[in-house]
Amino acid sequence: MLVLPNELTHSQASACLALLLQGLRSHGQAQVVLDASSLTRFDSAALAVLLEFRRESLALGKHFSIRGLPVRLRDLAALYGIAELLPAE
Repeated sequence: MLVLPNELTHSQASACLALLLQGLRSHGQAQVVLDASSLTRFDSAALAVLLEFRRESLALGKHFSIRGLPVRLRDLAALYGIAELLPAE
């Protein structure tokens, strides 16, 4: 399982994505769970990170899901019409 930080805004997005992708590439299992339960401060850049992580996961042939996605971020994803791309564990 890979874990998101408690803050994921535009200023942290690139560094966070780089760390997540590094973890993804070294993750030996076919199922990848991204734990978002500690995420408390975020903006729309968090969705961009999640979507890119999803894209890379699928490109590597891995199944992707998210645990503990905050309600506000789930609502934002629904507003943008991308909620179905971020499956809950």
